[in-house]
Amino acid sequence: MKKLSIILLSFLLILTGCSKPVENTKEKEANKEKETIKIAALKGPTAMGLVKLFNDSDEGKTEVKYEYKILNSPDEAVTGLMKGEYDVCSLPSNLAAIINNKKEDFIKVAAINTLGVLYIASTNDHVKTIADLKGKTLVTSGQGASPEFVLRHLLIENGLDPDKDVNIQYKSEHSEVVSDIVQNKDHIVMLPQPFLTVAQKKVEGLKELINLTEEWDKLKDSGKLIVGVTVVRNDFLKDHEEAFKTFLKEYKESVDFTKNDEAAKLVGKYEIVPEEIAKEALPKCNITFIDGQKMEDDLANYLKVLYDQEKKSVGGKLPGENFYYK
Repeated sequence: MKKLSIILLSFLLILTGCSKPVENTKEKEANKEKETIKIAALKGPTAMGLVKLFNDSDEGKTEVKYEYKILNSPDEAVTGLMKGEYDVCSLPSNLAAIINNKKEDFIKVAAINTLGVLYIASTNDHVKTIADLKGKTLVTSGQGASPEFVLRHLLIENGLDPDKDVNIQYKSEHSEVVSDIVQNKDHIVMLPQPFLTVAQKKVEGLKELINLTEEWDKLKDSGKLIVGVTVVRNDFLKDHEEAFKTFLKEYKESVDFTKNDEAAKLVGKYEIVPEEIAKEALPKCNITFIDGQKMEDDLANYLKVLYDQEKKSVGGKLPGENFYYK
């Protein structure tokens, strides 16, 4: 009997040693390290649309971890993207097409993030139409990006030669245009929101003279004026598509949040523009989230308008279907 008890005890010990404790699946999921996506956003509407996502990530509330930088110029964004420093990037829409032509299958555009936000402003109100810019000096930024080609297209459509009839002076950043109008109050400037609101707070009597989105909408077959898009590197997408889909979901929620009164607070927190300026500018920033087939149709139409006016504006040829993230 004693021998039998020893055998039974040994058998139980073997069973106990071989068995594994039941894992708590929920706990395992909670402790699983989050994937990281590195994002570059441009200071302005594109970064404003991301503030909730940034804040939620900082507080550990997002499904994916986000490392992010808010940059002052598209050139910085393009350089970092080409070096692989960023997985996801906000870019002027035509620059995304140019990158695609320089390095095919390097990126896909996943969403339209900003529609028309450009305005012509001055303390003098002698410019009431695009045609009134003839013989004038216009200070702006965005050379080589959407602002330049939108302006050129509108000038041509209104009977002006951009290279002869208007003296266009380009600055490297929007903030430099703001500085210019502060120092030269009689200048005419082209600025996007929220930088126009920033300038209006600094220059008494600075008035919005022409809304370029409204001018664009008057043109036949012009479609939507699309200033900014969100792109993803294909190399990153291949191995992290589920994480990227999660980003798109959380990004859309962040864009929707910009309609909330609390959004201005976060825009101030991330030093894009001060909170009081954000309150005034947010409704004018045309921040959006358009993806899928509508994104492809709208963007393809916009790029074709630019291409027909100036082939180099999109890099020499129109992108194919592989340019668009389905």
